[in-house]
Amino acid sequence: MARILTGVQSTGVPHLGNILGAILPAIELSNKAENDSFIFIANLHTLTAVKNQEDIREHTYAVAAAWIALGLDPEKCVFYRQSDLPEVTELTWYLNCFASFNRLQLAHSFKDKSTKLDDVNVGLYDYPVLMAADILLYDANIVPVGKDQKQHLEITRDLASKVNQLCGEDTLIVPDISLNESTMLVPGIDGQKMSKSYGNFIDIFLPTKKLKKQVNSIVTDSLELEDPKDPDNCTVVDLYKLLASPEKVKEMEDNYRAGGFGYGHAKKALLEEITEHFGEAREKFNELIADKKKLDEMLAIGAGKARKVSQATLSRVRTRLGY
Repeated sequence: MARILTGVQSTGVPHLGNILGAILPAIELSNKAENDSFIFIANLHTLTAVKNQEDIREHTYAVAAAWIALGLDPEKCVFYRQSDLPEVTELTWYLNCFASFNRLQLAHSFKDKSTKLDDVNVGLYDYPVLMAADILLYDANIVPVGKDQKQHLEITRDLASKVNQLCGEDTLIVPDISLNESTMLVPGIDGQKMSKSYGNFIDIFLPTKKLKKQVNSIVTDSLELEDPKDPDNCTVVDLYKLLASPEKVKEMEDNYRAGGFGYGHAKKALLEEITEHFGEAREKFNELIADKKKLDEMLAIGAGKARKVSQATLSRVRTRLGY
């Protein structure tokens, strides 16, 4: 049985791109009996960018509620909150003592912001080491990542190998990288990749009126209602394809080419598809957000399961380092 580990930052409610590109595939993996899935909310990583205590707390609950609402079964995996396992910060220190200063300088998480060093905190610089501790603490065999995280996984593998060279080859498991070359590209309302950084996302958990406003803000050209349109060059159609049946997609494409079908019609159809596709999840999300005690209970159970592994790993590392 392979242990698969997935982490998600608590930077707010997951948007449609997060859901289609990462959350639903991870849930599918967790439902397979041959997999031992560990899924955690990386709320310690969040502190590198978010300092407001209430935001950190509420964002963590929002991420937890979204995963459960979208179908994650905590009984089929280990679902926990990173900050509930302080062992990860101790392991981070040990790994720091094996980490190359120059290697961390080249990490994307730091390098992209290194031109403004006054805005860079040590936590951001050390981000890859905390990520390595997240993985190595739980004896993960496989870590699915997109191309943007491949470098961080290589750092993880390098650190594990360095520790093993000193302490014995079975001290830490060197994880395999599962690189998803076909990660789903979900366009945002401006046509770029959907991202919180760009502010171009669609939040499927919004009340219908606010969700409609987001969908209606999708950028289109200025063709008139009666004009034929190109379905292959329209963000509304691109998003519709990700959710609707092939029959519905063909119907919309035919309507575009025939004319007499406006972007307002297309956006209305997309909104209907979102609310229909995620209707149950939207309802469940609101129930969970209103009952944070239940979320805390679920996460506490997951932390209890994770702790059995984390304490064993940390004890092994401590002993072999001489502590």
